Amino acid sequence: MSFGKRVVATKIELIKIRRSMQISKMVHKILDDKREVLLKKIDEMIDEANKARADIWDPLDDIYKAIFHAYLSLGTATIQSLSSSTPPSINVDVHIKRIVDVKIPTLEISSKKEVQDLTYGFADTNSSVDQATKLIKNILPGICKAAEYENAIFSLAKELEKTQKLINALEYVIIPQYQDALSFIKSTLEEREREEFVRLKKVKAVIEKKG
Repeated sequence: MSFGKRVVATKIELIKIRRSMQISKMVHKILDDKREVLLKKIDEMIDEANKARADIWDPLDDIYKAIFHAYLSLGTATIQSLSSSTPPSINVDVHIKRIVDVKIPTLEISSKKEVQDLTYGFADTNSSVDQATKLIKNILPGICKAAEYENAIFSLAKELEKTQKLINALEYVIIPQYQDALSFIKSTLEEREREEFVRLKKVKAVIEKKG
């Protein structure tokens, strides 16, 4: 059945539309199940994201305090010099996993040796810098994990929106049009049968009268 075109009232078309209706209802059931799973997964990811964020707040506070003390004890020029010698990026391994057929990137801090090495000497620094460096290195996996959950929530929500649009199209457009087409074909075929029955009765009456 092509939507927007006049329905041909035939028995073959009736069979085709009935089959299409059954398929549409099956697809609707699959999408509805998918929507429920997506909602459940999003709830789980929100819980995990909240936990991941909670795990990094205290370490971040400690990092800010250590950096603050480093600025006070060493001065801005020294800290900026140290920061300029620090690589502006880190190596992160990205893998892909699937959740309800949605591709979700997973992040993992690279375990390569250069990532672990300090980029400054000990002569011109103090314990505040060392503490901040250690805390930052330790917190990076947690930040990546929080980002991973945030991205997963966004991707799943986007898939949920697309799934809901398909469900709405089936519920409010496609299935109702099939229902209308079925009703039209049935009523038309029934009317034809009644007309044919009346015609046959008249023909029979004429034949009997002639006989």
